[in-house]
Parts: sequence; C-alpha cells; structure tokens
Amino acid sequence: MGAATGQSLVAVGIPAMDDQHGILMDTLQELKQQLARGNGKTRLGPQMARLVEFADMHFGCEESLLRRHAFPGLALHCGAHQELLDQIRHAMGTADRGSEADLLRDLSRLRGQIRDHIESLDRQYAEWLSERGLF
Repeated sequence: MGAATGQSLVAVGIPAMDDQHGILMDTLQELKQQLARGNGKTRLGPQMARLVEFADMHFGCEESLLRRHAFPGLALHCGAHQELLDQIRHAMGTADRGSEADLLRDLSRLRGQIRDHIESLDRQYAEWLSERGLF
C-alpha cells in the first residue's frame, strides 16, 4: 500500500491525517523516482496537478479539524499551509518551464519541507488534541 511507506516516517497518531501525509510523501517520492528513471518532466504535469489538488484538500481537512476543536495555533498553521501550497505550485511551474535537474531539486526540497511541517507543526496539534482526549 502506497501510504504506508511515507506514513511510517511522519505519523502523528490521527489515522486520516497520517494516511494523507503518507500519500503526500509517497507522491513526491514517486515523482522524483520517475525523473530518475528518465521520464521527462513534461510527462509529470498531470501528476503535479493532482499533487496540488491533493495537498489543497489535505490542508483543508486539517484546518477543518483544527477549527472544529478551536486549536489555538490555527492561524499559524494555515499560514504554513499556504507557504507549502506556494512551494508546490512553484515546483509545478518548474515542471513546465525549468530543467529536470531544477524540478528534482524542487521536489526534494518540497518533500523535506512537508516532512518538517508534519514533524513539527502537525505533531503540535496532534499532541494538543490528544491531551484533550480528542484522539
């Protein structure tokens, strides 16, 4: 199963969010692997578009969860999500106009940024929810 690979690296203890995190991480890894296998960046456009859509959906799910439970760090979290979406869109632009080396660099950086986000900000909300017996 695809999500299990990424999930083991970035679990926060909320199953739906962990599954979505795994999908994000695995998708980024798969895009990098396709470039390494020689699939040209022009073939990755549809997958890049799905990555943007999925990340937007995931961030909306997280923000809805945090809003529903009045998480005090919601505004900061939303801002971090917007920055990540901007970075994903930048990578999509690189897929359209940049070199394959540039795209590989962007995807690697993006994967690291998302991992760091999950390991820091997402774990904060997960701990906060857990302390309140919500998860």
